[in-house]
Amino acid sequence: MVKSSEHNHPVKAFGWAARDSSGHLSPFNFFRRSVGEKDVALKVLYCGLCHYDLHQTKNELGNSEYPMVPGHEIVGEVTEVGSRVTRFKVGDKAGVGCMVGSCQSCENCARDLENYCRKMIRTFNSKDHDGTTTYGGFSDVMVVDEHFVVAIPDNLPLAGVAPLLCIGITAYSPLKYYGLDKPGLHLGVVGLGGLGHIAVKFAKAMGLKVTVISTSPGKREDALEHLSANSFLVSRDPEQTQSAAGSMDGIINTAVGIRDLVPLIDLLKSDGKLVMVTAPDKPLDIPAALLLLAGENNFRLLLMTSERKMVGGSLIGGMKETQEMIDFASKHNITSDVEVIPMDYVNVANERLVKGDVRYRFVIDIGNTLKSTC
Repeated sequence: MVKSSEHNHPVKAFGWAARDSSGHLSPFNFFRRSVGEKDVALKVLYCGLCHYDLHQTKNELGNSEYPMVPGHEIVGEVTEVGSRVTRFKVGDKAGVGCMVGSCQSCENCARDLENYCRKMIRTFNSKDHDGTTTYGGFSDVMVVDEHFVVAIPDNLPLAGVAPLLCIGITAYSPLKYYGLDKPGLHLGVVGLGGLGHIAVKFAKAMGLKVTVISTSPGKREDALEHLSANSFLVSRDPEQTQSAAGSMDGIINTAVGIRDLVPLIDLLKSDGKLVMVTAPDKPLDIPAALLLLAGENNFRLLLMTSERKMVGGSLIGGMKETQEMIDFASKHNITSDVEVIPMDYVNVANERLVKGDVRYRFVIDIGNTLKSTC
């Protein structure tokens, strides 16, 4: 049986929630648990707006439960700590990302890979250890186990750092794991949205040669001038793709609409790695027969797959690596390019997000614009 937060949690909280698959958000009063001995309480100051929030509020993944308070790119100020908390004190700046719990006993958790724990607890639309629903950062306060809270260095502006707790670690983790963080390597970044622009920033800070791969020629100037990418490739231009064939050590694909991976694989050198960091909106199109049979029409694909090229994936990162990412961002002054919005603009922002009308991330000013109705 799903437990009621009101009957288990005594602390009043306020936020904005979706009540149904329309995804429309409106004011919502609810409850948080009291601060336990290992918990950290945050006054939420900023929270990023992610496509995942939109997918969940609209039940596009088929697992939504309502009412739902979204938000998993959360930064704020510590207001209370439990008796056994050692890493935070009142007044510290801290953040909460995509997860607020895991089993803490499996092999993945032991390897600091809580993001791959089969009992990982998401920041919202998930079930906490006590069976109650988790509510996210479109709210005034969070109470989270210290293990799942990240320290935010003082030099990072909070609005710009909030999205790093999702898109930052999503870009950083595969660069590290797949060995694509070595200076001088050539990295392709597919898509120049919220995730793509952060991937470019991290890659450049690591000393990589970066090519932005996009279907939109209009993004060339932003890629080269603003983000300092080394080159720009229009993926629909056969001449450009042919001239770049076999030139890249790795590719990070941040675009959800790509089904045919063959053109991307063709851009890789031998032993190159194509890493998927977003979930495609439709099944990938890689016919098995083309991988097995050589012939006039598929010899080129067979040649590509025989060069030890790899297609892999990555899902956010563990808590240790997330803190490492934030510290790296602090060292290199990396933040997301954001448009800060008031809480009551969120439904308009969602409409703009669907159209790709943001450069590059909406961040809600929770601290100054979330006003309780009671």
